[in-house]
Amino acid sequence: MRVINTRPLPDAEPLTRALEALGHEVIEAPLLEIVFGPDPGTLELGGVQAVLATSANGVRALARFTDNRGVLLLTVGDASARTAEELGFSHVTSATGDVNALASAVIAACDPSGGELLHVSGTRVAGDLGGALAAAGFPVRRVILYEARVVDGLPVPAASALESGAVEAAVFFSPKTARTFVRLVGDAELAETCHMLNAYCLSPAVAEEVSEVDWRAVVTAARPDQDSLLDCLSRTAPSHASSSQASRS
Repeated sequence: MRVINTRPLPDAEPLTRALEALGHEVIEAPLLEIVFGPDPGTLELGGVQAVLATSANGVRALARFTDNRGVLLLTVGDASARTAEELGFSHVTSATGDVNALASAVIAACDPSGGELLHVSGTRVAGDLGGALAAAGFPVRRVILYEARVVDGLPVPAASALESGAVEAAVFFSPKTARTFVRLVGDAELAETCHMLNAYCLSPAVAEEVSEVDWRAVVTAARPDQDSLLDCLSRTAPSHASSSQASRS
């Protein structure tokens, strides 16, 4: 099956490898560009009880702006935890879920009187992690370390595949990516081609953003992680024959 991978670099690369290992042909079409900064200077972590990361890019940004690899780092999911460990952080805990799961993990692991919580993030975040933790009595400071900028147009490989009908699926890991895809296929007058594709979404929030387009099917992962999404794709992938039949009907 041919699959459009919409993840930004460098996160697109491990997803492409995983899809190819399952026998799929991947069309990389990053819809967001991750731009780090502005440089906040060296992050002072004295008095910080724990750092909270709601994305792998938050972890990467943290590694750019501090040499402290011993701070307690709580991440939203396993992918961001793996990124943290690869970058040398030694005390990493994954919430294995979404922002709500991360809030629960923080409340279980930390003490409201034990010091400040530092949330490293991009310019836009999903959910209200700070609000949930503040309601539980935790002091939370958010620092913005990167921006996810949308690309100007649908990447040519994806546009060509959609125009020729040479693709059966697209994968979406964030509401912003999904929203950007819907806008760009509309701008390119290719929205009607999506009725031949399955949209594989990491969460209900992502699925909601693709709902303006008429897809063959919208499939949401049982858990908000890559393994669960790949499992959905393997179980529900349309055959080439059925895709061809759908294109003729």
